[in-house]
Amino acid sequence: MTLTTTTQPAPAHAAVHDALTLRTLKEALAAALDEDREARLRADTEAVGARGAAALALPFAAAGRHYGRDRLPGWYEWHVADAVRTLLLLALPLSGRRLAAEATARYGGGDAAERRGVLSALPFLPLGDAALPLVDDGLRTNDTRLIAAALGPYARAHLDQYRWRQAVLKCLFTGVPLHRVAGLQERKDAELARMAAGFAAERRAAGRTVPDDLWLVAGEQSAARAYEH
Repeated sequence: MTLTTTTQPAPAHAAVHDALTLRTLKEALAAALDEDREARLRADTEAVGARGAAALALPFAAAGRHYGRDRLPGWYEWHVADAVRTLLLLALPLSGRRLAAEATARYGGGDAAERRGVLSALPFLPLGDAALPLVDDGLRTNDTRLIAAALGPYARAHLDQYRWRQAVLKCLFTGVPLHRVAGLQERKDAELARMAAGFAAERRAAGRTVPDDLWLVAGEQSAARAYEH
């Protein structure tokens, strides 16, 4: 008798990151918090799990004040408050569009740090593509912190190629380092290289410098011409 196995499709609201990545985030956060803050976080997440959005607004807004604004060790450009906000959103007993609606409420009513926290949290949340409007909003800003956070693993997984190319070009315009773009090497294509070369030509014609990391998306010959004086 031959046994066959079938691969189950990913849930419609699957998170981008897997359980191992989430565990790594939790371990990094635990190492950064003292006992009192760990106890506060347990209480806050339990309250959110039990009461839902009604218990989320205050600890989410106060995450920097209550847990600290230091960098999160081992997580490039992450802060302790970003990780706390991720776990608070994860504690909500929601998924898909309902969870996206709560994330949108926190984003819309928050300051720049809270918005960055929401965008950073997206790949950990069971959302599917329901939070793409938040990515689009982050990319419309001129805040380089939000642009970089918006182009994380969630955008890599869900943003269509046309919008993704435009977002990468905006990084060149605004000075966001291209290494901040998740999936850059996998998703870059000939059209993006053409756009980058055109951008470089416009900069040279205007007597302006060309970003040092343009070569990451332009072909070698285009990049070489871009840096010619």
